[in-house]
Amino acid sequence: MSKPTLVVMAAGIGSRYGGLKQIDPVGPNGEIIIDYSIYDALNAGFEKVVFVIKKDIEEAFRERVGKTIEKQCETTYVFQKIEDVPEGFEVPSGRQKPWGTGHATLSCRNVVHSPFAVINADDFYGRSSYQTLCDYLQNARDRDDVYDYCMIGYLLESTLTEHGHVARGVCTVSQDGYLAEIHERRRIEKFGEITKYTEDGENWIQIPKGSVASLNMWGFTPSLFSELGARFPRFLQKNSNSIQKAEYFLPDVVGDLLKEKKATVKVLATNERWFGITYQQDKPGVKQAIRDMIRRGVYPENLWGEVK
Repeated sequence: MSKPTLVVMAAGIGSRYGGLKQIDPVGPNGEIIIDYSIYDALNAGFEKVVFVIKKDIEEAFRERVGKTIEKQCETTYVFQKIEDVPEGFEVPSGRQKPWGTGHATLSCRNVVHSPFAVINADDFYGRSSYQTLCDYLQNARDRDDVYDYCMIGYLLESTLTEHGHVARGVCTVSQDGYLAEIHERRRIEKFGEITKYTEDGENWIQIPKGSVASLNMWGFTPSLFSELGARFPRFLQKNSNSIQKAEYFLPDVVGDLLKEKKATVKVLATNERWFGITYQQDKPGVKQAIRDMIRRGVYPENLWGEVK
């Protein structure tokens, strides 16, 4: 039985952060968040890594990531291309932003053939989350035309930044631990002890305390690719009037599959604390958290022994 593959989405422009946050050092020897993600994933049992990147960051990304990760495991690079659209559809003039996380995952359709996990490049998920995810994927099986998927569920309050808004998938979980609904909220902010989201920038809606959030740490079988491919043309047609900015979000596709009863998604709870760099001001806190974990022995001082 082939071991799970890890898909790392690193094609984001990082406009709010102001640079290529995917290759910005946070560790004491120049390690980046991706280094810690791959380190945890390999220790959990993942054997292959697929990086989804934009072509224009390839040189910098390979230089920074290639000299470390490629020495540790099988590594593949996939380019998320705006031009990768269904036959008969033309990319609108002026569109520069990638098509979103659903499209990024679809970009891997020709190189991933086993159960796989999907993560963001700029989120620190925690070691036990990778172990839990890998253990589930080792036994994931689609049965009776129902797909067997999973996700790591975080406490929403522990995934927010003090420095602005974030995007999160806000989840409803059934009593038996399965995902019932997921709604992608593009602007969530803290207001003291209260968390709210807005769709229009003016009207704010409170999110109940204790809500479960998705941070795009998913587990899938390869069946997802056919669904992503079939639904992408429908997405483009439905959003033809807003095609310059519309994004094909992975959680939206998962939500549709749930409504159609074509998939189940087991929510795997974690007590790990999330760290991420959404804004420049987040970076000092992430660096301090890494130092604390090194002091506790969670990570070695020099992760790979040769990171520069």
